[in-house]
This record gives sequence, structure tokens and C-alpha cells, in this order.
Amino acid sequence: MPPPGTTPIDDALVACAGGDPAVFAPVYDALAPVAHGTALGVLRDPDHAAEVTQEVMVEVWQTAARFDPARASARTWVVTLARRRAVDRVRSEQARRDRDQRDVDSSRAGADRDVVAEDVERRLEDAAVRRCLDSLTPTQREAVVDAYYGGRTYREVADRLGAALPTVKSRIRDGLGRLRDCLGVNRG
Repeated sequence: MPPPGTTPIDDALVACAGGDPAVFAPVYDALAPVAHGTALGVLRDPDHAAEVTQEVMVEVWQTAARFDPARASARTWVVTLARRRAVDRVRSEQARRDRDQRDVDSSRAGADRDVVAEDVERRLEDAAVRRCLDSLTPTQREAVVDAYYGGRTYREVADRLGAALPTVKSRIRDGLGRLRDCLGVNRG
């Protein structure tokens, strides 16, 4: 006799312990969406969530004998399994990204570089950009600096400067043209 308060899905999951695929079908239909929703909530990636859902449902099928309706409902058990698997997937993906980054970092560290020359070159480029920015009109300079160094959109620059959007676009376009000429960049 099932424990008091069990649901039909709890009872069906207990029956799955016998290995009958026909008994598992309604369990799968009822609990796979629960597993998928849990996995998607943790992973935020539909493809990874689908993989985790499949893994969880295989685990449910293979370990149905371990399910104890006196301890938790079938839904709670599946949510727990899905959350654990999803967190494991997040950790695994993060570990993979960390390994990849370490590989990239170590390959860069081994490359012969003239750090002093790179630093001098960067400073010269920075000085040239500052000199060329100083050659712009104040309105062009302000619009270009807001857009490219401030990370603002044309509309945000226009709002900040209290100017019409077409005017700001023209200032930026003309300012960039003058910067290109000043820096000797070819229009390619």
C-alpha cells in the first residue's frame, strides 16, 4: 500500500522499479517538463537544458528503485536530480573555460615579445590620437569622445548634448574623417 499523500505519479515511479517501459511512459511525460524547467532555470541554455533533461530521465529510469515516496514526491526527487545535474554541468563548463583560458594564457606567455617596444608603440599611438583629437572642433571632439570612449550610442550622445540626432551623427562622421586624415589611416 502506498504511503498516505502520494500522487499517481509517485505510485507510477515506484512501479517503474520493475523495469517495465510501459509504466515509465506516463512518468516521463509528467516529469520530463519538470526536469527541463529546472535545468533551464539553472543553465539558461536550451541545448544544455535538453541534454541534462535527457540524462536526468535516464537516471530516473535506471534508479527508480531508489525512489522513496515517504521521503519526497516524485516531482521533488526529479527537481533535485535535475538541479544537481545542471549545477554539475555549470561547474564542468566553467572548468573547461578555465582550462581553455589557461592554455591561451600559457601560449601567450611563452611567445617572445618585446614588452618595452610594445609599450612605447602604444604610448606613441595614444599621443597621436590625443593630438588629433585636439585638432577637432570642440563639438566634434565632444561627440566623438562620448560615442567612442564613453561607449554611448548616437542617440545617447544627442540626448546628453541636447542636439538633434542628425546633427550629432554629422559631427561624429566629420570628426572621424578628420581623425582618419590626421592619423594617416587609409580609407580602405
